[in-house]
Amino acid sequence: MELRRRDYHVERPLLNQKQLEELGRWSSVTGTHQWRTWLQCSHARARALLLQYLPVLAWLPRYPVRDWLLGDLLSGLSVAIMQLPQGLAYALLAGLPPVFGLYSSFYPVFIYFLFGTSRHISVGTFAVMSVMVGSVTESLAPDEDFLQDLNSTVNETARDAARVQLASALSVLVGLFQVGLGLVHFGFVVTYLSEPLVHGYTTAASVQVFISQLKYVFGLQLSSRSGPLSIIYTLLEVCWKLPQSVVGTMVTALVAGVVLVVVKLLNDKLQQHLPLPIPGELLTLIGATGISYGVGLKHRFGVDVVGDIPAGLLPPVAPNSQLFAKLVGNAFAIAVVGFAIAISLGKIFALRHGYRVDSNQELVALGLSNLIGGVFQCFPVSCSMSRSLVQESTGGNTQVAGAVSSLFILIIIVKLGELFQDLPKAVLAAAIIVNLKGMLMQFTDICSLWKANRMDLLIWLVTFVATILLNLDLGLAAAVAFSLLLVVFRTQLPHYSILGQVPDTDIYRDVAEYSEAREVPGVKVFRSSATVYFANAELYSDTLKQKCGIDVDRLISRKKKLLKKKELKLKRLLKEEKLQRQAAASKGTSVSINANTSIRDIESNNMEGSKAKVSAGKELEDTAASGQEDAKAPDGSTLKALGLPQPDFHSLVLDLGALSFVDTVCLKSLKNIFRDFREIEVEVYMAACHTPVVTQLEAGHFFDASITKQHLFASVHDAVVFALQHPRSGPVSPVSVTQL
Repeated sequence: MELRRRDYHVERPLLNQKQLEELGRWSSVTGTHQWRTWLQCSHARARALLLQYLPVLAWLPRYPVRDWLLGDLLSGLSVAIMQLPQGLAYALLAGLPPVFGLYSSFYPVFIYFLFGTSRHISVGTFAVMSVMVGSVTESLAPDEDFLQDLNSTVNETARDAARVQLASALSVLVGLFQVGLGLVHFGFVVTYLSEPLVHGYTTAASVQVFISQLKYVFGLQLSSRSGPLSIIYTLLEVCWKLPQSVVGTMVTALVAGVVLVVVKLLNDKLQQHLPLPIPGELLTLIGATGISYGVGLKHRFGVDVVGDIPAGLLPPVAPNSQLFAKLVGNAFAIAVVGFAIAISLGKIFALRHGYRVDSNQELVALGLSNLIGGVFQCFPVSCSMSRSLVQESTGGNTQVAGAVSSLFILIIIVKLGELFQDLPKAVLAAAIIVNLKGMLMQFTDICSLWKANRMDLLIWLVTFVATILLNLDLGLAAAVAFSLLLVVFRTQLPHYSILGQVPDTDIYRDVAEYSEAREVPGVKVFRSSATVYFANAELYSDTLKQKCGIDVDRLISRKKKLLKKKELKLKRLLKEEKLQRQAAASKGTSVSINANTSIRDIESNNMEGSKAKVSAGKELEDTAASGQEDAKAPDGSTLKALGLPQPDFHSLVLDLGALSFVDTVCLKSLKNIFRDFREIEVEVYMAACHTPVVTQLEAGHFFDASITKQHLFASVHDAVVFALQHPRSGPVSPVSVTQL
């Protein structure tokens, strides 16, 4: 469809950078000293800090009880029903007794209620966090370290105590990292975890979770492994020991898995008709516990059960600081991953419901949840997507729902926890595997990323493979390093283009992509799609010279050789004249040599057979000096005078609109471009620089007597028109200017 033509006209003078600064009255922005406001002490400042770091005081007094309380109560009850089985199950993932999953579902949730800013995320146990904790506890406290000498059985009491100590110390260290990063406003660290990286990482973690639960599904005793390729060795060992599987355990896991899947399908189908989702996990746990107790699954069929669940809460215990050195690397990785999951979910719900989530305060809130939870022997937590969706969909409006769920878990810990002693571990494993559906569905990202962005697909695949092969901690480090290197690689190889003018506009586009775009005669416009810095500065210069259609370096080299050759010829001529003068003086005759021979004379006579003419003595010095001046005259050193090919353009415009910063290598590269193109009689201009870039150019002493702000223009069109009106050589046709 043909565009409708509009009659409009814009008239303004051409503006270089100097004129633009004068017209706009530019002045540098003075930096504000943020630390001065931090050190201010006043009642308003203290109140603002209190509300900032304890958000519950800001929103709870304005809580609309009539409108939101019922929804939060129902939501909290629904989340607690999910929290109970997931807490028991994810404790197994962490390599801990199930009761510690209940502790981790109580303390951190209530702490987040006080300090969090998201109204909808459900903090507590999460599969990815639990498997990361499990890799630490199983590597630092393996079963082999607790074998009893008599019958080579594992002393589970001592092993569990050691692992609980490791997990609580890890939680404290994770909390310290998160609180520290939040207080220094380092919440942006999560931006280095791109969405494909997080999806690839959580998918690989879900595969590790799935493989780690196979021993509970088949009732196998496996060796504890950690480090690179550990998950591969575990899978091979499972396959090797399949003949030793316990049939009763397999049947229990299969039946529980089928029941959970059927209930989830019913919930999805009847979602619009049910006020609350059917608590399939809780009903399955209650039913399995009753059947196990009534039938005696442990004694009759060898089905492994949860065992003793102590009633009541444990007193706070100071973490073992001697373990910090062993845990610091894993703690930082868990802190970053946990925060990345929480803030990504928090921002999704905040955008959906129209409120703001403070990333730094979220980091502090999550850190305090882990820090205080570690003192009460919890393991590190984050937020769960499935519970968060339930909390939102069942009417949850604030973290009052989280407080309600934590109080419900407290009742279970104090009074009802011991009722689940006969719960089969295979049922918990089945619940974990069924809940992995959402993360395993992320494999479909491969197809969508293949169509949308293959670089992001490469990040997804590298993250997935690295996490599977190197384990969770090294895999995350490798994925982040690869992602950052890929960014550097993509900026190192940007898209370079020669721009042409779109007819009847002041818009310039790539002539290779726009068939109607035409290059302006006598002017080359060059653009890079990325900023110029040390990694691509050399490529920028080389590509510029290549796209200009002339070998700039070779032309400069030939020019210098010819000039040097002429200089040597002139020196030889002067030397011959000097010898002739000395010879004439030795004969007692006052003679002089007429050396008024310019470079043009030398060229016309080819410097062969030149005869010195006798003249007045004083004329010798004058003509010799004039010969040296002629050697430096511009007419004698032009490409045309030297017989060298001339470029088909007289001006070069560098579109620097993509520059976001300038380093020293970029400054040198731009100066070299000015120097080289001026050597071949092409004037260089710059256009479309942002103000911060101009400031950095000034700070780097880029502008001098030869390169001024008059070479920098507000737009490409201004630079092109100025170049046509002020060509380096020869007049410009007025037709070419009016055509613009």
